[in-house]
Amino acid sequence: MKTFTMNVNGQARQVEAEEDTPLLWVLRDHLDLVGTKFGCGMSLCGACTVHVNSEAVRSCVTPLSSLGDKKVTTIEGLAKDGKLTALQEVWCDLDVAQCGYCQAGQIMCATALLREKPKPTDEDIDLAMSGNLCRCATYTRIRQAIHTAAAVQ
Repeated sequence: MKTFTMNVNGQARQVEAEEDTPLLWVLRDHLDLVGTKFGCGMSLCGACTVHVNSEAVRSCVTPLSSLGDKKVTTIEGLAKDGKLTALQEVWCDLDVAQCGYCQAGQIMCATALLREKPKPTDEDIDLAMSGNLCRCATYTRIRQAIHTAAAVQ
């Protein structure tokens, strides 16, 4: 076991864990940030997506030791001072989620997309979101939410 200091959602946090512990389990089990979900454990479904230095990454396959001083943002860290982002508000307004299990990962990927391409095309959205699986098949509402958020940002 080793002690790591991490920057998570703008705060320095210390955890004691093995170097190869996946970031997902550090967030959920050590820091009680349970918005990030376990889906497949193989980087295939996107439920565990978080941002590392503003880039969408799969936390289930990201070892703790690879973080160094990089900044980690989880779904809990998107809202500022209790105010949801435009994308989160639109997500709620359009009732995108059904079961909700994959939605944190979907929102994290969509946030990264809008940061990179503020006015994405359908093709941009499909490409950026292609690795995020939704068993409830809310893909058309996800696309609509991304377009709507892009229009109000």
